[in-house]
Amino acid sequence: MPKPPRQLERAPLAYENSAFLNAPDGRIFRILSEYSEPLARFRRERIRDTVVFYGSARFHALDEASHELKLLENTGSVALAPHEEQPAKQPELEQGTATELGRRRAQAAVEMARYYEDARRLAFLLTTWSKGLKSRRHRFVVTSGGGPGIMEAANRGAYEAGGKTIGLNIRLPFEQYPNRYVTPSLNFEFHYFFMRKYWFAYLAKALVIFPGGFGTLDEMFEALTLSQTRKLAKKMTIILYGSAYWNQVLNFDVLVDKGAISPRDRDLFHVADHPDEAFAMLRENLTRDHLEPEAGHPYTEDEASLAPEIARTRS
Repeated sequence: MPKPPRQLERAPLAYENSAFLNAPDGRIFRILSEYSEPLARFRRERIRDTVVFYGSARFHALDEASHELKLLENTGSVALAPHEEQPAKQPELEQGTATELGRRRAQAAVEMARYYEDARRLAFLLTTWSKGLKSRRHRFVVTSGGGPGIMEAANRGAYEAGGKTIGLNIRLPFEQYPNRYVTPSLNFEFHYFFMRKYWFAYLAKALVIFPGGFGTLDEMFEALTLSQTRKLAKKMTIILYGSAYWNQVLNFDVLVDKGAISPRDRDLFHVADHPDEAFAMLRENLTRDHLEPEAGHPYTEDEASLAPEIARTRS
């Protein structure tokens, strides 16, 4: 007769079993967590809707008192790009020792420093205005990807205006940190890009798209597609900020001429070149499309209804 086995240890509860949760079989629960946990936090923080700022995360200010910028190795990373890819410094430009790439990057750094300050100013104006709106929930909360560059500028402007501000970070395979201006209780980190995109799109009543790269273009075209197809049952203001940049990068006229988009599709977005101009567009459109219709249909905001306003989709 075999020797009796030892007493077994208690089996882990399924939701405490990290081997299961981190395996392919647990993927559905990881995805659901990136829906349910942000939803619970947005409800607790009384966030109703957002205005999302997109833009380059590759330029990083050397310090808050300086307009000198360094180029990061990758989008949102902590590490700097190699020296030969950095903007040329003033002595190099004056002495003629700068490379052609360095000179071009130096010019770009000046432009990005201006866009940084413009995003900061616009977020400040928007937050100052939205804080004065009568609501038990926070309206049109400035939201970014939570990283450096334009994202930091947006969170910083909202922070300086005394408002809540959201950072929707994504975990990437290199060292990165959220910027310091995100409201701590609204600092998120996602594993799945598509769940991060969901929270960007479904809470936003407006998008402001500053100069940026692949990630910015990805988010911009996704928003334009949602608006073009009228998939979301809400009006969403889209502003491309910096006409000089976008006119070089994109040619919507070619898309119209080739029949790839309709001439009326150019009306899906606005273009702005100054924070005051962009803020006027946001205030007018948010008031017309959301605040005024809500005023005609008042409702009681009890505790059960203080959830974020997730956009409905049209069938």
